[in-house]
Amino acid sequence: MLQYLEIYLLVSGLPAVWAIVIYNLLVRDKNRVLTAWSDIDVQLKRRHDLIPKLVEAVKHYADYESTMLTHITELRQQSETVADIARKGEVEQELAGTVNKLLAIAEDYPDLKASASYLDLQRNLTDVEQQLQYARRYYNGAVRNLNIRIESFPDMLVARLFGYRQAQFFQYEN
Repeated sequence: MLQYLEIYLLVSGLPAVWAIVIYNLLVRDKNRVLTAWSDIDVQLKRRHDLIPKLVEAVKHYADYESTMLTHITELRQQSETVADIARKGEVEQELAGTVNKLLAIAEDYPDLKASASYLDLQRNLTDVEQQLQYARRYYNGAVRNLNIRIESFPDMLVARLFGYRQAQFFQYEN
């Protein structure tokens, strides 16, 4: 009789253990996504801190580009207020393209190109863009893993029970 009780307890406890393991994996994957997004956010803030300095440096040389400088400032502000990750990726994509145009315009000004502060800004922007690409790849990998777990059977049962939702990818290409 004791053997049957042990077998019953073992069999009835397996689903609970399974649910606990799956739940812990979901928590781990969700936290990886949140941490990875934090890394992206840090790089975006670094870039956003450099943009006003770049605008100021170029403004002295290219007064006729005031509409572009205004557009860059507006995109920067818009990006900081957007909460939707997909929309933020679109705004950041446009911001990066406009900054690249501004850098290309700056090439027409030899004095600006030779300026140590401008070269330092350019180097810092390049570094931020590289770090942003690394952070984006890691984030999208973490999102992929979480989304696969949420969509996969039997993990989806626990995910639905605890209200897990798929995360959005950050689409941004430099």
